[in-house]
Amino acid sequence: MKRILRSDHFAGYVFIAPWLLGFFAITITPILVSLYYSFTKYDILSAPQWVGLMNYETMFKYDYLFPQSLKVTFMYAFTSVPLRLLFALFLAVLLSQKRKGVGVYRTIFYVPSVFGGSVAVAVMWRQLFGVNGALNSILTSVGAIDRNIGWLTGPNTALWTLVALAVWQFGSPMLIFLAGLKQVPYSLYESAMIDGASPWQRFFRITLPMISPIIFFNFLVQIINGFMMFTQALIITNGGPFNRTLLYVLYVYRKAFTDYSMGYASALAWVMLVVVGVLTAVIFKTSSYWVYYESKGE
Repeated sequence: MKRILRSDHFAGYVFIAPWLLGFFAITITPILVSLYYSFTKYDILSAPQWVGLMNYETMFKYDYLFPQSLKVTFMYAFTSVPLRLLFALFLAVLLSQKRKGVGVYRTIFYVPSVFGGSVAVAVMWRQLFGVNGALNSILTSVGAIDRNIGWLTGPNTALWTLVALAVWQFGSPMLIFLAGLKQVPYSLYESAMIDGASPWQRFFRITLPMISPIIFFNFLVQIINGFMMFTQALIITNGGPFNRTLLYVLYVYRKAFTDYSMGYASALAWVMLVVVGVLTAVIFKTSSYWVYYESKGE
């Protein structure tokens, strides 16, 4: 026993014990419980009743909101993420230059990502795009529109207000891009300039290939976050109008805490897990065609 207590392995397990307890109690156990609930009829107030695959059968055969929420989520993720990354990369390139006060600008541009996911910002965004909000007032004053537009109530514009908020939260990917740009050897740019390469050629032939692993990482993380978006959709549009902004996690929330169909909500959550897992696998599989790793010489 003394030998075990004095061993390095025992000390290591003691130090990671709090994390292990939290991992099994807060992560693994709820995951396994939700898997069990997905095969039951459970309304929180009474004991769960085993129903087998009924929840999944109902989802794929009779629930018209399931494909609608999935469609809206795909549209949101694959619209907001590319726009956010393009904007973040553009600013990262500008802020990577050695200019006076560039550190202050980096901090200012990062601030929206700190507060972007908060309830207060979502409420502000709802007021900004409201019928009598600041955006309509500005557009009316400059003569761009002759009457107020219902950005949040229009079926063709409601989702774009959420996309605009997502693009506004570009700070985190911008900082990651900045770190990647710092690692590009300047000698490559010097050689390209000696050969007469233009700035655009240097960007597309040197910068993008060298930071492609960073682009891959940012894209993967932001896609997963896009599929998990909830707070803004709940507060700003609450899924309306006509379910045009009914994101998947919002639909799961409704089923669980509005309809008290916890079993069905668990089934929805597991389907989303499979969808995100498959999508992640596809992204990893296709990355070999466009991600350049210097260590592999590709």
